[in-house]
Amino acid sequence: MYPDSPWHALGTDEVLQRLDADEHGLHDEEAARRLERYGPNRLDDQPPPHPFVVLLRQFTSPLIFILLGAAVLTLALAEYLDAAVIAVVLVLNATIGFIQERKAEGAVRALMGLVVPRARVMRNGHEWEIDSRDLVPGDVVLLEPGARVPADLRLLWVNTLQIDESLLTGESLPVNKNTQVVPEASVLADRTGMAFTGAVVTSGRGRGVVIATGNHTALGDIAGLVRSEVTERTPLQQRMDRLSKLVGVVVGVAAAVAFVSGVALGGSVNDMFLTAVALAVAAIPEGLPVAFTITLALGVHRMARREAIVRRLPAVETLGSTTMIGSDKTGTLTENRMTVTVLWTAADRYRLAGESPTSGFVASNPDGPGPDNDPGLRDALTGAVLSNEAEVVRTEEGLHTAGDPTEVALLVAALGAGLEPEDLKEQHRIVAEIPFESERRFSATVCEHATDEGLLHVMWVKGAPEQVVAMCQSLATPQGPVPVDAELILDAARTMAAEGLRVLATARMDLDHHVTPGDTLPQPDGLTLTGLHGMMDPPRVGVREAIVTCRRAGVDVAMITGDHAVTASAIAAELGIGHPDIPVLTGAEMMDLSEEDLVKRVDICRVFARVSPEDKLRIVKAFRLRGDVVAVTGDGVNDAPALKAADIGVAMGRGGTDVAREAADMVLTDDNFVSIAAAVEEGRVTFDNVRKVTFFLLSTGAATILAILMGVWLQWPLIMLPAQLLWLNLVTNGLQDVALAFEPAEPGVLDRPPRRRREGVLSRVLWERTVLSGVVMATGTLVMFRWELDRSGSDSMAQSVALTTMVVFMALHVGNSRAETQSILRINPLSNRFLFVAAVVAMSLHVAALYLPPTQYVLRVEPIDLAAWVRLVPIAASILVVVELDKAVRRRRARRR
Repeated sequence: MYPDSPWHALGTDEVLQRLDADEHGLHDEEAARRLERYGPNRLDDQPPPHPFVVLLRQFTSPLIFILLGAAVLTLALAEYLDAAVIAVVLVLNATIGFIQERKAEGAVRALMGLVVPRARVMRNGHEWEIDSRDLVPGDVVLLEPGARVPADLRLLWVNTLQIDESLLTGESLPVNKNTQVVPEASVLADRTGMAFTGAVVTSGRGRGVVIATGNHTALGDIAGLVRSEVTERTPLQQRMDRLSKLVGVVVGVAAAVAFVSGVALGGSVNDMFLTAVALAVAAIPEGLPVAFTITLALGVHRMARREAIVRRLPAVETLGSTTMIGSDKTGTLTENRMTVTVLWTAADRYRLAGESPTSGFVASNPDGPGPDNDPGLRDALTGAVLSNEAEVVRTEEGLHTAGDPTEVALLVAALGAGLEPEDLKEQHRIVAEIPFESERRFSATVCEHATDEGLLHVMWVKGAPEQVVAMCQSLATPQGPVPVDAELILDAARTMAAEGLRVLATARMDLDHHVTPGDTLPQPDGLTLTGLHGMMDPPRVGVREAIVTCRRAGVDVAMITGDHAVTASAIAAELGIGHPDIPVLTGAEMMDLSEEDLVKRVDICRVFARVSPEDKLRIVKAFRLRGDVVAVTGDGVNDAPALKAADIGVAMGRGGTDVAREAADMVLTDDNFVSIAAAVEEGRVTFDNVRKVTFFLLSTGAATILAILMGVWLQWPLIMLPAQLLWLNLVTNGLQDVALAFEPAEPGVLDRPPRRRREGVLSRVLWERTVLSGVVMATGTLVMFRWELDRSGSDSMAQSVALTTMVVFMALHVGNSRAETQSILRINPLSNRFLFVAAVVAMSLHVAALYLPPTQYVLRVEPIDLAAWVRLVPIAASILVVVELDKAVRRRRARRR
């Protein structure tokens, strides 16, 4: 029976025939048979994996393997404290990953909350309220204001029915429903004869027959997309995986070379094994996961201060790598509030005076009468108030509104022009009205006006321009009514519509008789047109500037919306998205495009309108196929698949649904695109700090490896003992690398292009500098070791001097790590107080360890004399000179290019 039937393209009689049903509903026996056949009306909730399985997954990354190896080696060396530290790192990492993965199925579970618990139906020829899970195809459902649609329905009867489908389609306004047939190829948003699960009835009433339940509904299709879409690892996770594999290979090879070459040169097997183990322990960057986690956590904290809440730690950096932002329109780029921005009368075209919807109107024509002297403008606003069912109340917090967004916009416009809607309604008592119906396309009220001659009854009409103009015979002007020029008025309406405005016309007519309550009003005729109201959901303040900032940072912006193409095009033009000569790509046009053709279209197109959830998902994948790192914003159920498929999904915190928030990696607390631009900056700062930490740890690790290997090949005594290497790695490094996570933003962080997807954690420059600085520090350490060994003849004293030399090297080299190109002389040493304190503490701890008997015993070090300090400090300072020269040469080359 479903899901292949094109129900929206069939007449109601044929739908009932196919479903073997009628408007009086099913009998209980038949409903029971169908329930057994089709199953309950609910979304499948697949059980999540067993917690133990999820926990085991957390130990499968290359970096975790390295840490496990480090733990085993430290245990083998009886360094239980160090093994405990590594174990804490492993537990912390596994806990974070476990919690994140257990939330992964949250998006689908959130969809379950949109399935309505109760539904009003016709059964056995009578109205009943039943559990919505018992609905079956063929059931007839009754809809009323405030109700959530319990299943997918083909509408059989409507009375001014309007349904908010924004969570499914992204369209900003409620949809006027009817029972008409629409073409089979129509997108979901254009299927006006249908009502879909989860949508909310905003006004009117209706009746529809169930054509799909559970997983076969439009909501079920979206749940399937969300469940089937695999969340890929973030660019940073991919980079860290590659780095971890590389580190593992290098450490393994270095340890093997040390062991084999040492034995070949005459060293004992036991000594060389101990040397190889010590080298491996020293080279493994145990502190990297801790510093990595802390750096991301600090990024989360900074983003939270800028209205962005990060749900998954690795996503902090992803936004900094983003090259394309696919933004929803309504509520993100725009205010999500209909506002009258243009008012047309016979005298002039007025526009909103400011950014606030209550800022009043200013004239376009300086020679015109102006808004205060145009009776047409006042009558247009008065008519919009008197034929209006919405409410606007002033409160201490601002305006409190209720009702249809279009009618609310009209009331707010009247307030801005100095009219008080409540006062107008009290002064002009409504005695009769014609309610709005989609077939009629207008509404009308008759009000009682007090005049010097007595009570006058006036009819006020509001509706579609074509319909209202057809009922008018005159046009209001400052000089009095003149014969209506229908083509002139409709041209003005078409011009406003082409600007993306929703246009309503208002008219009035003084009646020559009194109307009493309960009278049936005739079809209006002979009206006087007062004006045209053009309204839109205006762009948010600051969004245009934020888009310019994104472009400067190399991040392009596309609009992906379920709204109409004309509206999307107008907003995009105002915000500077896309190119005016490149047409909007619609969901209907996408149906005929292959994946290859779509990739070509997204190369040039930046505005996508009237798209379905499947369309939005295809667009995101097309951008990714062309190599983009894609961020997607959304607030509705329809956005969930794309949010999950993107490199980073960004949901709205205020106006968004739970489904969108569960599928997203980040939530904007203010629903504002400007916050995304701020988060891009914070994402780049976060990655910069990850890169600085990684460079510092790898370059000092490289120095240790080179020093030990060279000592082995030179057949010298062991440069440093395993305990000394662990002290170096976990105590001195462990303070300074974490402190690098607190580095503030470098100048011009948004003036450079995003990183390429395949670019590693370290750039080519930093890899070269890692080798250079490793060679300098290793050479300096070896020189001091040999010098002290020759002077004192003591292996222990030489090892103490070598260890101290490396500690001083690290304390100075951490300053080099603060910037890739900027000179250390231009960086305030106190701009990162944590780092300054960490370097001082690390040096203090080491000096204390040299001179305190307990640590002398544990580390097997001896106090070094003043002469050794005098020699080693200048040698350690050479790292500053070498790296500064390297930075200067590279800056000069960059300027020449």
